Amino acid sequence: MNIRNDIAPPTEWPEGQLSRVPYWTFQREDVYAREQARIYQGKTWNYLCLEVEIAEPGDYVATHIGDTPVIVTRAEDGEIYAFENRCAHRGALLALDDRGKAKDFTCVYHAWTYSLQGDLTGIAFKDGIGGKGGMPDNFCMAKHGPMKLRVTTLYGLVFGSFSNEVPAIEEYLGDEVLACVERVLKGRKLEVIGRFTQQLPNNWKLYFENVKDSYHASILHLFFTTFEINRLSQKGAIIVSEDGGNHVSYSAIDPDAERDEDYAKEKIRSESDYRLADPSLLDNFEEFGDGVTLQILSVFPGFVLQQIQNCIAVRQIIPQSVEQTELNWTYLGFTDDTPEQRRIRLKQSNLVGPAGYVSMEDGCVGGFVQRGIAGVPEHSSIMEMGGHDAQSSESRVTEASIRGFWKAYRREMDV
Repeated sequence: MNIRNDIAPPTEWPEGQLSRVPYWTFQREDVYAREQARIYQGKTWNYLCLEVEIAEPGDYVATHIGDTPVIVTRAEDGEIYAFENRCAHRGALLALDDRGKAKDFTCVYHAWTYSLQGDLTGIAFKDGIGGKGGMPDNFCMAKHGPMKLRVTTLYGLVFGSFSNEVPAIEEYLGDEVLACVERVLKGRKLEVIGRFTQQLPNNWKLYFENVKDSYHASILHLFFTTFEINRLSQKGAIIVSEDGGNHVSYSAIDPDAERDEDYAKEKIRSESDYRLADPSLLDNFEEFGDGVTLQILSVFPGFVLQQIQNCIAVRQIIPQSVEQTELNWTYLGFTDDTPEQRRIRLKQSNLVGPAGYVSMEDGCVGGFVQRGIAGVPEHSSIMEMGGHDAQSSESRVTEASIRGFWKAYRREMDV
């Protein structure tokens, strides 16, 4: 259901290309409002939580789809439900904690009560006192309640949508991206081994661009190249879904390859004399049988599944305003991990997160862009690495997957 479709479309796209992105799209309040209506409350699947986080009846997670607060529950019937975290009476939040266990949800303001399915089941003093006051006799509780979402699950991941038209999650992902989700999660029982939340001083799209940007990874992140975890010269590829919105970037370390000189020739920040006091941080084990040591997968409009060596995590990108984004990290293990494997996962969790050796720079570079583009909404970014299209590529020296994001974005925003 689109609740803000009366919002006027933004300015026409410059030159009509995917390789040019106008800076106003990161700056304008009307664009942000249109995104909430057409993307987050439109025909998209949005990551909500993990099934393991709502394993038992009564378990719930409070999260967001765009800027809309949402509750995800496991009800008494064993099914998963999701609905707005909003009392139908006066709009107050129903769940005040990020997660917990409940028999129902009672609004603290006026004690309206809702079931785990999101149905209004009780109103304090509904019949008044002494025959006076109260709700009208014709008030129907079944017709009043938070907006409910469609819910689907995929290998332990829970997604929700406000749309009845969005296709099944498997079709939404596309065969190639779906296969890469299966590669990491299929047939495995998840365990949460850590969480972080960080605030990003930039528009949500700048972080999602960053996720899809394989070109920057071994340039910005000195740790990657110093310890040879990720170099553009390594074997790898980019997969972009047919609709553009979803992508996978992957690479594999070749232990027999000679150290390449490409980065030195480019005279860019790529190596250092820093060494680890505890080299066991980079100890790893073969987990998937294919030699791939890095896989970054994204689902439009705000989900990331990562494998960096044996550090498996999901990221949830939540817009909070034009210039503020919340990024939630959830680190994953599996119930059949050995103690040594779990120890390796926990050590490698230091690679990512707000202060991660690899991802620390991503937390600030979007802010550098947000500040850098101030005052020039009529200008555009240039994204021509690897061409102008949004196609899969055997080279990671490309911005094809970012262009894919803007292909999907423009379609949903009608710009």
